Amino acid sequence: MSTRITRRRVLQQAAAAGLAGWAVPNVIPSGVLARAGRVGANERIVLGGIGVRRMGGALIRRAFARFESVRIAAVADVDLQLAEAIGQPLDRDATLIGDRYIPEQPGDLSGVVPYQDYRRLLDRQDIDAVIVATPEHWHALPSIQAAQAGKDVYCEKPISLTVHEGRLMVQAMRKYQRVFQTGTQRRSQLEWYAACMLAQNGCLGKLQRVTAGNYSSPWDPPELPAEEIPEKMDWDMWCGPVEPYPYHPSLITGSGGPTWRSHRIFAGGDVTNSGSHWFDLVQWGVGADDSGPVQVWTQGDPFDSRSGRGPQIFMRYANDVLLECNANAVPQFIGEKGSLTIRDGRLVADPPELADIPLEDLPIQLYRSTNHYQNWLDCIKDRQVAAADVEIGHRSATVCHLANIARWVSQHTGETGQRLEWDPQTERFTDSDLANEFLHRTSRSPYQLPETI
Repeated sequence: MSTRITRRRVLQQAAAAGLAGWAVPNVIPSGVLARAGRVGANERIVLGGIGVRRMGGALIRRAFARFESVRIAAVADVDLQLAEAIGQPLDRDATLIGDRYIPEQPGDLSGVVPYQDYRRLLDRQDIDAVIVATPEHWHALPSIQAAQAGKDVYCEKPISLTVHEGRLMVQAMRKYQRVFQTGTQRRSQLEWYAACMLAQNGCLGKLQRVTAGNYSSPWDPPELPAEEIPEKMDWDMWCGPVEPYPYHPSLITGSGGPTWRSHRIFAGGDVTNSGSHWFDLVQWGVGADDSGPVQVWTQGDPFDSRSGRGPQIFMRYANDVLLECNANAVPQFIGEKGSLTIRDGRLVADPPELADIPLEDLPIQLYRSTNHYQNWLDCIKDRQVAAADVEIGHRSATVCHLANIARWVSQHTGETGQRLEWDPQTERFTDSDLANEFLHRTSRSPYQLPETI
């Protein structure tokens, strides 16, 4: 099946999604709406980076800057010192970005322009695409604005803080015909491709159960005493859509307390951190890239937001496959005839002969990418859908959000075991007004998302 982003296909998707009109977010400069460029087949792709403290800096320095087909033109971070130091490699870059996908040569970052306000980067006419690697509460708005500016997007996982945000991101990428890649790199690893191919093609017999980790949800850590905001740090913009929160270095560095990732107002905890990777593979193996579970429930003690202790999560798909979240982080596919998982980068099959089935002979052929970064770059030039397209990223993030919502409902009701009925098409719960309240969050002015795309 062709993955080319044709005008006909995008219009069909837009009509199916019920898109009608769009609104410009309050903070977008007028100039960025003018450009809707396209990279020529032989041209270098000009990239900009939004958020470069940790993963964003590693993606720029260790990954994309090394490709001969790429030029890094600018980076933006609310901590201007980080943007100004983008050319200085850090030891953690190699930990965050392994060697699987990167060229050996170092990248040239001598001409990169640093900004504190990412909107100035989006306003540049020479930038073709952007890498969004901010904290989770800052993924949706710059991604949508980048699409409006005619720029393609690589966004770190999870792509959204809420289900509503994710759907708006899908609508924006479709309306403006942008190439989007989610930073779930295992989509481009041979061993996981093989596992999902075998699972989807019935090589395990009827797929019965998939296990994944019972990842921890965000909680409400005690507020730490406010400290002086560092020089060149725009803390108000770091908070952005969230009501201003007292600055403390632990929020960013983890030194002296929990990071932003543990705070519910900023992130989805380890459910969206680790779970974004592993639930994404569950979705792929189950064949639910355009849908998701139809039920979610909890077992055990109700969620306690003061300690972060949460009950066990279960979900069920329309094909009756059970997703059980237990102590094993890496997914395992279990069917009538055996099981499949990955250990130490190897496909582990029971019985072992399952691993010997020729993948090329199977009737269902999944999207094949061997390099997650190169795949995005190639798709930018060819205008094709990337391996971890925005719909895939949104659906996988939604599984994470469902897990958190089930726990939050248990905290409000004081009970577990209630099966929340989820409609993947309308993206609403059909039996719980309380659960539906968690699908969207309000944002403070002037950082609101558009009401429609």
